Amino acid sequence: MELFDEDKFKTKEELFKFLYKNKNSLAAQKMAELKKADCISFSPTIVRSKEDAAKANESFDASNMDEIKVIVIINTTNLMDSHSDVHIRGIWKKSLSENKSIMHLQEHRMAFSSIISDGKNLKAYTKDYSWSELGYNFEGKTQALVFESTIEKKRNEEMFNQYANGWVKNHSVGMRYIKYDLAINNEDYPNEFEAWNKYYPDIANKDTAEKLGYFWYVLEAKAIEGSAVPMGSNFVTPTLENNKSEPSKQDTHKQDTEPSKQDTQNEKRNFYLSLLKN
Repeated sequence: MELFDEDKFKTKEELFKFLYKNKNSLAAQKMAELKKADCISFSPTIVRSKEDAAKANESFDASNMDEIKVIVIINTTNLMDSHSDVHIRGIWKKSLSENKSIMHLQEHRMAFSSIISDGKNLKAYTKDYSWSELGYNFEGKTQALVFESTIEKKRNEEMFNQYANGWVKNHSVGMRYIKYDLAINNEDYPNEFEAWNKYYPDIANKDTAEKLGYFWYVLEAKAIEGSAVPMGSNFVTPTLENNKSEPSKQDTHKQDTEPSKQDTQNEKRNFYLSLLKN
C-alpha cells in the first residue's frame, strides 16, 4: 500500500508538510484499501534472541493424522510495520466481539481452496506476550492477535503439510482501518507531536520510527481474516505451536498415574469384604 513516493522529498520538513496538508486524503485512501501482507523485503534492525520462541520449527510425521492444531500469531501491536503503521493495544476488541465469520486463509486468497480453517475449527483472541516470548529481544510487551486453528487434511492438505513441516514462519491480518491518525516527530504540528510522544515510548523498533519521523497509529480495525504468508508487513508473526493434537507429557502422566473410577470402586469393595471376613 504505497500512498506516495517519499524519495521525491528533499528534507523531512518537506515530507512532514505534505503529510500534514494531505492527512485526510491519505487517510481516506487507507480506509478504501483492504490492508494485507505486501511482498517487499523488510529488514528490521534487530537480532533474534538465542532462544527461539517459535516452537514449531521442527517437522513431525503427520502421515497418519487427519488434523493438527496450530497456534499462530496473526498480528502484534506496538510494532512499526512496512506500511508505517503502529497498531495500538485494543485495536481488535470490537472486531472480535462482532465478527463471528473470521477465517484462517492461505496467502489472503478468498477462495474455498485457500481456507485453512473457520467456524468451530478456529478460535481468535488477543493475548499479551513479552517480545522475548515471541523470539525477539525488544523491551516491553505486545498484545497479539492469536489464532488457535484446527487444520483438517481433507480441507487444505497443502497447508496441513506446510505447518506439519514447520515451514510457516509468518502471518498477516487482512483488515480494514476504522480509527487511526498521524503522529509526527516535530513540534510544529502540536496534535501530531502529542500523539508521537504518547505512542512512541511503547514502539518496539524505535530506531525505525525515528528514522522515518512519523507513523500512522491505528486505534481500531476490523479483522476480516488472518493468513499464512511467506513474508508479512509485520515480521513478528510466528507459528508458536504446530502439533497440539498429541497429548502432552503432563496429560500422559495423569493418565498413567491417576487411578480410574473403576479401580477406586474395586479397592473400596475389597476393603469392606475384608472387614466382613474379620
